Amino acid sequence: MPESVLKQQINEAMKDAMRAKDKARLGAIRLALAEIKKVEVDERIDPDDARITSILDKMVKQRRESIKQFETAGRDELVAQEQNEIDVLQEFLPQALSEEELNAIISSALEATGAQSMQDMGKVMGMVKPAVVGRADMAVVSQRIKSALS
Repeated sequence: MPESVLKQQINEAMKDAMRAKDKARLGAIRLALAEIKKVEVDERIDPDDARITSILDKMVKQRRESIKQFETAGRDELVAQEQNEIDVLQEFLPQALSEEELNAIISSALEATGAQSMQDMGKVMGMVKPAVVGRADMAVVSQRIKSALS
């Protein structure tokens, strides 16, 4: 099976970072490749672009949570490091959705599922998630759906 396009882009970015001797960027890219390799070994698959996007999205989410904790602890140098990793990882994610695009996706999912109450949250999330993964923060998406259903 041929290697995914996104994985090839990440490998090329790693080579470029090595040539440029950009240690911070190289470290973030290597973390991403290690996480992708872990999925390949654990799941015994060659992940496609959609799977790699979800891996990178999860990594960004983890770093955002770390930033909150580091800010609380007053560890500004670690906040900067995590933010740098987020910036590098986001280069490989699809363009973020605008507020209007996100609202349109949620509205169409609400109409398509006929959701009326919080009991329908799972149906709506199931429809929305594939369209927004890697392009929007799922916590924000969830909150918007909850407010629309309540």
